[in-house]
Amino acid sequence: MYAIVNIAGQQFKVMSNQKIYVHRLEGKEDSSVTFDEVLLIEHDGKVVVGTPKIEGAAVSAKILEHMKADKVLVFKKKRRKGYKTLNGHRQLLTKIQIEKIEEKASKKTATKKESTEKVVEVTESKTEEKAKPAAKKPVAKKATPKATAKKTAAKKNPAAKKKDSKKKDA
Repeated sequence: MYAIVNIAGQQFKVMSNQKIYVHRLEGKEDSSVTFDEVLLIEHDGKVVVGTPKIEGAAVSAKILEHMKADKVLVFKKKRRKGYKTLNGHRQLLTKIQIEKIEEKASKKTATKKESTEKVVEVTESKTEEKAKPAAKKPVAKKATPKATAKKTAAKKNPAAKKKDSKKKDA
């Protein structure tokens, strides 16, 4: 059994008795914490997906320790300018152990699922009707004004053709 949980703005795949590092949580060491934002639960091959979260589901965990991560160095340089800076920081973390994953399927969620299925069926039938447009008859194209202007300009200026022919003879 596993679950996908939103903890301190990040999503984690957790199992029972698993130890993970998360961003710093409020609470003292050896205290318990409950996370209500459960997005997905898998139990014996049965997957329950929330929209966006599963109502009534929770993951309880125990805070083991507060700590700092390894130092991260941030180096910036602009070549040929003489600019170099070196900064660093250590991220604050909390080590937690997942105690149990609670899955409470309520009747409210079952009725919501049925109502969403009905809505999906209604929208599908509407899209099918819209997808079949009526056949239209082809319309004959009209002559564009630019094309007619080019034809009339060629007829009016025969002198241009004579000048070109004189250049070829010479």
